[in-house]
Amino acid sequence: MKLDNIIVVRENKTLYRDGENCIKVFDTDYSKADVLNEALNQARVEETGIKMNKIHEVTKVDGKWAIVSDYIAGKTLAELMVENPGKIDEYLNLFVDLQMQIHSKEMSSLSRLKDKMNRKIGATKLDATTRYELHTRLESMPKHKKVCHGDFNPSNVIIGEDGAAYVLDWAHATQGNASADVARTYLLFKLAGDDEIAEKYLNLFCEKSDTAKQYIQKWMPIVAASQSVKGKPEERQFLLSWVDVVDYE
Repeated sequence: MKLDNIIVVRENKTLYRDGENCIKVFDTDYSKADVLNEALNQARVEETGIKMNKIHEVTKVDGKWAIVSDYIAGKTLAELMVENPGKIDEYLNLFVDLQMQIHSKEMSSLSRLKDKMNRKIGATKLDATTRYELHTRLESMPKHKKVCHGDFNPSNVIIGEDGAAYVLDWAHATQGNASADVARTYLLFKLAGDDEIAEKYLNLFCEKSDTAKQYIQKWMPIVAASQSVKGKPEERQFLLSWVDVVDYE
């Protein structure tokens, strides 16, 4: 196993290419449970038939946990959007179609999105009244069992050299309501400062899926609060601003 060809360095992990394999090496202090859960999520989602980098093994490299999976040659949708700004609408159409394809699948062995969100909302430093309102709203939302990616953004989609689109990074995959997943993607665009693309994305998804925008917007404070537990301080502040502006019913 060679670790001399770095693909990308991310927070708490480094990705390497070794021939036809991609090796994701986690930092020494990274949670073993989180590594194993990510690998299990990836293996479970593989069974749905979604195009993705298939996992080969979980191992240790120099005392660090690592996941070995397929290396997909190509460019991310994020890279293509920067290189070809005139094709943004075309890329967004593909992006939304992929997300809808994911949501069309079910995988009952994945963790439940509502359970995960309830735990995270409980872990926030929001006041008790706000936490109560968020928990109540979350419990009132329709219960679905659709596969949700949890971090669906253009950098996690690769257009391979064969022209096919592959979805990567299933660490946050759950089963639940697709509109929560859409709200998460919308907030990721907003976090990146891509306000125009965020609005285009949301409008396009609602049009293609025949989903009321107001319904997805009801998920925004729930998703923002649950995602505020981790991440950079400035991101937490931005996400919590989405909780503060909501009028609870």
